[in-house]
Amino acid sequence: MKNAHVLIVDDEPGIRESLLGVLEDEGFLCAAVETGEQCLEELARQNYDVVLLDVWLPGIDGMETLARIQEIPFNERPEVVIISGHGTIETAVKATKLGAFDFLEKPLTIGKVTVVLNNAVQQRRLELELAHLKESGGAKSNIIGESVPMKALRQQLALMAATNGRVLIIGESGTGKEVIAHAIHAASARSTEAFVEVNCAAIPEELIESELFGHRKGSFAGASEDKIGKLEKAHGGTLFLDEVGDMSLKTQAKVLRALDEQRFEPVGAAESIQVDVRVVASTNKNLEEEIERGNFREDLFYRLNVIPFHVPPLRERIEDVRLLADYFLKEFTTAYGRKPKELTEEALRVLEEYPWPGNVRELRNLMERIVIMNPQVRIDARHIPLDRARRAVFDRPMDRFGSLQEVREAAERDYIFKKLDEAKGNVTRTAELLGLERSHLYRKMKALGIAPKE
Repeated sequence: MKNAHVLIVDDEPGIRESLLGVLEDEGFLCAAVETGEQCLEELARQNYDVVLLDVWLPGIDGMETLARIQEIPFNERPEVVIISGHGTIETAVKATKLGAFDFLEKPLTIGKVTVVLNNAVQQRRLELELAHLKESGGAKSNIIGESVPMKALRQQLALMAATNGRVLIIGESGTGKEVIAHAIHAASARSTEAFVEVNCAAIPEELIESELFGHRKGSFAGASEDKIGKLEKAHGGTLFLDEVGDMSLKTQAKVLRALDEQRFEPVGAAESIQVDVRVVASTNKNLEEEIERGNFREDLFYRLNVIPFHVPPLRERIEDVRLLADYFLKEFTTAYGRKPKELTEEALRVLEEYPWPGNVRELRNLMERIVIMNPQVRIDARHIPLDRARRAVFDRPMDRFGSLQEVREAAERDYIFKKLDEAKGNVTRTAELLGLERSHLYRKMKALGIAPKE
């Protein structure tokens, strides 16, 4: 597998040189050492995908070296392929128990070595990917909100998460359907297995079958090597079909069959693969209307809609805005290394009066922008760049302003924010739109507490 790093450990110079030359011709990035001690030193210095390890070595032998490699942290630990000129079943069994990926007998054939190394590299990368998916799944499963709809949603989740029932999550864009999917997985009996996501709206129609089911080398133009599909990667765990309503009818038919049989064929393959996968799907569309229009299969809808979940829009749980805003402010001040920020009551009222057409995602993006654009600790209404929210502020009684100067500053701040939005944060372009010198605009922004975007 191209760009995979292989460390050859053998005390015979001829074998080292031969393997180095042949494997580099095959596209591997190789290094070679002659002892177990040198192997461990090299692994401490650099990460490798696979170690090709001889059993008979001067100093510590291959088995002892293998045992010590297993003590390396998981993210840095390579797969190990044992090689030996005196192979026995007992040696092979011992190597496997110690964690070896495979066992090869000398004399080596380059064809077999290449196949085993490719399989070992693919195995390691798949394990690392699954570990990453599990870790990120836990981080994304935090459901924020104490409103009545969110409490009811958490109760529903507690009742059904431990089952294997298929789930259909319905909600507008930006409501947090992915967070709910992660929470369902985290609370299930499959939580220690993989959570694998497929964004059905983002993948081109001609590639989604390959993405879901995998493909075999040469099955279509550009298929230069075998690929494991998302359905196989999710074996034992959860497959999340995000925005399933955007899936083509052709793909829907194949997904329906895979759900019914828990079996599928990779693109270009004759053999089928059996899996054990729980499917969670989401959509921002009314699938029953899509069925009437002929855009979605009715039988697939009933397969997916075993347990329906409705995620309410943010405007229907406005009492959660304060909790969410505080959560996102802390997230981004930590991420950007900024001082903690505090929203004033006036700023919070502005946020609560806004209709949030983009839902939680829009609120999250707004908090990120506030952290980036505003150096001050206290964030008040004048720092909230929401046109409709600011208009709502001005719809209130004018006695909320202490003086005419405050009214003028609020209006100027609104207008500058609007022009900054139009110029996508470019101060030079904003100055041109306002008919001001760039230096004059900088002074005006500083006086109004507006920080240029970094």
